[in-house]
Amino acid sequence: MAIVEVKVPQLSESVAEATLLQWKKKAGEAVTADEILIEIETDKVVLECPAPASGVLVEIVQGDGATVAADQVIARIDTAAVAGAPAPAAVAAPAAAPAAAPAAAAAASTSKAGVAMPAAAKLMADNNLAAGSVAGTGKDGRVTKGDVLAAVAAPKPSAAPVAIPTGAPTKALPQVQVAGPNLGQRPEERVPMTRLRARVAERLLQSQATNAILTTFNEVNMAPVMEMRKKFQEKFEKEHGVKLGFMSFFVKAAVHALKKYPVLNASVDGNDIVYHGYFDIGIAVGSPRGLVVPILRNADQMSFADVEKKIAEFGQKARDGKLGIEEMTGGTFSISNGGVFGSMLSTPIINPPQSAILGVHATKDRAVVENGQIVIRPINYLAMSYDHRIIDGREAVLGLVAMKEALEDPARLLFDI
Repeated sequence: MAIVEVKVPQLSESVAEATLLQWKKKAGEAVTADEILIEIETDKVVLECPAPASGVLVEIVQGDGATVAADQVIARIDTAAVAGAPAPAAVAAPAAAPAAAPAAAAAASTSKAGVAMPAAAKLMADNNLAAGSVAGTGKDGRVTKGDVLAAVAAPKPSAAPVAIPTGAPTKALPQVQVAGPNLGQRPEERVPMTRLRARVAERLLQSQATNAILTTFNEVNMAPVMEMRKKFQEKFEKEHGVKLGFMSFFVKAAVHALKKYPVLNASVDGNDIVYHGYFDIGIAVGSPRGLVVPILRNADQMSFADVEKKIAEFGQKARDGKLGIEEMTGGTFSISNGGVFGSMLSTPIINPPQSAILGVHATKDRAVVENGQIVIRPINYLAMSYDHRIIDGREAVLGLVAMKEALEDPARLLFDI
């Protein structure tokens, strides 16, 4: 028997610990080299932990949800049990610990189906319900609080009558009381924050505590951009293999304004203002695990097609949890597009250590006045939050106006005027 240890991969320098999400294999199952065994979540990214060798997963040392550190052993693989090994040997533990494999197998078998969520487990204990007595309807068969409430509320089968011998003294049977709260049709479930969600919350609070945030607003007539996009959409997609969206226009308009007003692209370091001679634009992307902000490096040197391809790539990686730390590190200015969810207006929060962020919203037909006449135009409300410690209202307002003018006359982006 040759045992190979599965260890937590190296984490970034600023990350001390991580959380195991969900094992994709159970103890006793065969695995192949480089097969993904589990995903490990840090406060920045989700890492994949592959099998270091082929064999049989004989022991899971750390279960789902465990907190681990870099290089910590989380499982063991028996490489000698790859082919032709009898079934008992596949699940047997090393001789030094004969009881470890059954325990690991039992833990793995309950790691999904039948496992009660924290709130459900507490309610089961309050109502004296044994583990495994409630069928789970949650993800992977997990037991939710609603499942427990339904089990508590369900009518209990009457007990079989007890025969009392003739002449024996009768004794009142004790009444069984159901303990714990009865929430009826108002279920609730308590789950811990993911590391990524907790980190986002920490950074948002940090931003509001350290920055003097002020927001300026403006409206932009999107008709010229929409007309240009409609005119070249088909040719653009055939030439570059990607659709021409609106975000590339917003990115280019932002870079255009940042060049005119460099303080919008700057950051604060102690008592110093750091002016960046490059334009790394962060694009806020919603993912199943929380908000992430991947960076478009040197956005001023990217074409419209480059921007659209990179944003599509970021979106797919965010959905799959594949964004790397290096893809979300840095950035000199950010853009948040709430318009994809239908937002009309918002005040975006600055992403430290940046000093400004542009909020883009839904484009809607609205009545506006042009040359004394009321006309209908596709209007988008832009909002730019900025750190008033280094950015005065003048630069902020003029910067947003520069973005507005670039979008209402896209030819300015070609001639940089």
